[in-house]
Amino acid sequence: MNDAHTYPPVDTVTRSFTVRAVLTGALLGGLLSVCNVYSGLKIGWGFNMSITAVLLSFGFWGLMKALFKTPDWTILENNINQTGASAAASISSAGLVSAVPALTILDGYQFTWLSLTIWVFLCSSLGVFVAVLFSRQLIHVDKLPFASGVATARTLQEMYAEGKEATGRVWALITGAVAAAVWKLAGTWLALKPTGLGWLAFGSSESGALKKSAVASVSAHNLGFAFDPSLLMVGAGAIIGLRSGVSMLFGAIISWGFIGTWLLEKGWAKAGDPAAPWLKGIGEWLIWPGVSLLVASSMVSLVGIVPQFARAFRRSGDAKDAEAFDPHAVPTRWIAIGVGAVSIGVVVVGNVLFGMAPWIGLVAVALTGILAIVALRVSGETNITPVGPMGKVTQLTFAVLDPGNVSTNLMAANVTGGSASQAGDMIHDLKTGALIGASPKHQMLSQLAGVVSGAIIGSAIYLVLIPDPKAMLLTPEWAAPAVASWKSVAEVFRHGLSQLPPGATWAMLVAALIGIALALAEKHAPPKIRPWIPSASGIGLAALVPANFSISFFLGGLIAVVLGKFAKDWSTRFLIVVASGVIAGESLAGAGQAIWKVIAELLVK
Repeated sequence: MNDAHTYPPVDTVTRSFTVRAVLTGALLGGLLSVCNVYSGLKIGWGFNMSITAVLLSFGFWGLMKALFKTPDWTILENNINQTGASAAASISSAGLVSAVPALTILDGYQFTWLSLTIWVFLCSSLGVFVAVLFSRQLIHVDKLPFASGVATARTLQEMYAEGKEATGRVWALITGAVAAAVWKLAGTWLALKPTGLGWLAFGSSESGALKKSAVASVSAHNLGFAFDPSLLMVGAGAIIGLRSGVSMLFGAIISWGFIGTWLLEKGWAKAGDPAAPWLKGIGEWLIWPGVSLLVASSMVSLVGIVPQFARAFRRSGDAKDAEAFDPHAVPTRWIAIGVGAVSIGVVVVGNVLFGMAPWIGLVAVALTGILAIVALRVSGETNITPVGPMGKVTQLTFAVLDPGNVSTNLMAANVTGGSASQAGDMIHDLKTGALIGASPKHQMLSQLAGVVSGAIIGSAIYLVLIPDPKAMLLTPEWAAPAVASWKSVAEVFRHGLSQLPPGATWAMLVAALIGIALALAEKHAPPKIRPWIPSASGIGLAALVPANFSISFFLGGLIAVVLGKFAKDWSTRFLIVVASGVIAGESLAGAGQAIWKVIAELLVK
């Protein structure tokens, strides 16, 4: 595949849209949705599971062939599988790790499994239809790169050309997953906790509130700096890279180290057990500048994509003509019916569940149509879907349209944010299909099946994992940075700046200016200097999660760089696969433990 912009005709010979392919994608994606819900609530990150699904299904159906002589698992069947699995695994972005728990924390709203399943299904399926609607223009006419889609296509082609390489990657994935799961279970049994760095002092109580409370000194451990036994963040750090890892470490030192000590001295946060971290008060204050930095840098990025915004709505005659004569293209009437049905669903369900005015629901759908296509173009050009900025734009919009209504602010914005994220993931899968000769019509049907599976399983796992969001989230165990971001923005729009903790208003202003400066520097700096500019996202995120998380992210990025230097061939072939396995293994083990804990408590009662 030398030319990523050359697309073969649809392959009508190779077995493709089979029952087993659709069911494998739906079931495997439902399982992987557990990983993204878990990791999203832990560290604020979700992961594209396309390649993971490709490898797992390849190994499973290879085993089935060896044992039961089942037909070959073809490349096009595997593509249908990864398309559905990706749709299901992405369900966490439909609010399960952001707006949904934020609403419960702020207003005490309690979702039932059925209501939550229906809501996230509506948000995600709208994204599927939007992605399909604009896919021909962006993929075939504009020929945007969509790097993740190209990577999945390349992986599929290499696997089916070189069986041994594929088998090696499958075993690497399984090994990483099993090792991480065993380590997670062993760590729980041994009661391992973040440890170390207690000897490193960030400040002493020479004056201020600390001296009055007779605290001798503030150790790094008191501020959350420690080595975490969890491998989840290390695996994530290996994937996101050293630049983000260094930025997070730097952000942690500034926020938790120096600002945290200052907060203790001022008495705006309280010292606790000298042998334990003092995270609660410091973390509650740091949310505000952290979110401000993230939002400000995101807004700069959004302004910077004005040219993409203008191009997003250009639809050439070539695209229209191609659709008219392509029997494999998704019929326009399918999309019209789908968008119409989902729009009615959003209006009705939003009104019944959240008291959302019908016109607000229609505005939310209309904004999705406008902003999601911008997200698609940006994702195609940069491989990053700007879900954060889209969510904040819609939160601001609905704060103006329906002031003081937290339910509207969060859930109407969630329609746009969830749909845009799903659309961004889905169009990469359509790019994969275009490169290997898959039918877009079949891929869309598989995506919808995946969304159904993800909504059912993802909603269930969220409710089981987090039965009490207000008590469990925004804690060292469940940092939930995306929840903190959505909640904080909604609070500002509801109460105004006067309700912020002491000093937070000025801190938000300074953080916003830093975020703007970093985003502008990254955008306009020469290519050689750009990698050395700290990541605004990394610094902002470091203020929202405990410092030990940032240390683990940094170590993961460092390990990736070292392996890339001294074991380049192995790193190129297996590093991302092993890291993905580690994330999946610990997530599944952690989710399993949480479920077992809930079951055990019910049995005791």
